[in-house]
Amino acid sequence: MTLLTHDRYCDEIARQVVQLRDVVTSGADLSATVPTCPDWSLEDLVRHMGGALRWVDALVRDRAQENIPSDRIPLRGGPEQRGDASALDKWLAETGELVVAALREAGPDTRVWSWQGTSTSGFWARRMANEITVHRADATLAAGLPFEVAPEVATDALDEWLDLTVWFQQRRGDQERYRLDGPTRSIHLHATDADPALNAEWLLEFGADGVRWRRGHEKATVALRGPLTSVLLAFYRRLPLDTPGLDVLGEREVLDFWMSRPVFG
Repeated sequence: MTLLTHDRYCDEIARQVVQLRDVVTSGADLSATVPTCPDWSLEDLVRHMGGALRWVDALVRDRAQENIPSDRIPLRGGPEQRGDASALDKWLAETGELVVAALREAGPDTRVWSWQGTSTSGFWARRMANEITVHRADATLAAGLPFEVAPEVATDALDEWLDLTVWFQQRRGDQERYRLDGPTRSIHLHATDADPALNAEWLLEFGADGVRWRRGHEKATVALRGPLTSVLLAFYRRLPLDTPGLDVLGEREVLDFWMSRPVFG
């Protein structure tokens, strides 16, 4: 596994902000329910994502060594008037400019508080690049628009998801809702359309002794195969496993069990 560069993560945040703004200004119904986040409207989702970026901007800009409460972050909740696509677009544009500038100025190694063990500005650049990638997918699904993402970003988003899953399992795996009891089982993810140089295949092993993963083509209890973007969104629970183009090979119940567990967050 090779991380993208800090500048590449910053570039991707900037690009994804522009693409999310395109959804906001597309004429989509901002009050529409987001199918993949049914407690939110499209506007709620955009405000959530922009608020997360504002939070990270404050953390990085202040070189925070502890969390910053939301009530200390200006405009974290978005514009006062709801249902105004122009105001929401302007707020999101300003938000993107702020956080990208803060991350670029800090570089990847500046010490900054995080909820995870890697307390650097580089952690936040990666986290926000992948967070906005997936939430933009949520937004496009709500708006009925197509979704595309660069292969190297999709691959990194899956790497990070698995890294965070391991981290959460190490700390919460004994809690009932996170338990992965039973014998060791394995899931193989295989992106069938990716450049071989990306090595876009993963083996995830899990059981009572925890979770581990590695890249590679290996036999598993069950395999999920399909286009990289579809594999990404399915594994993030954004697409159903029976989406056309996806194939589940082997013991489907193992994959269903994994997808039923709140393994991260």
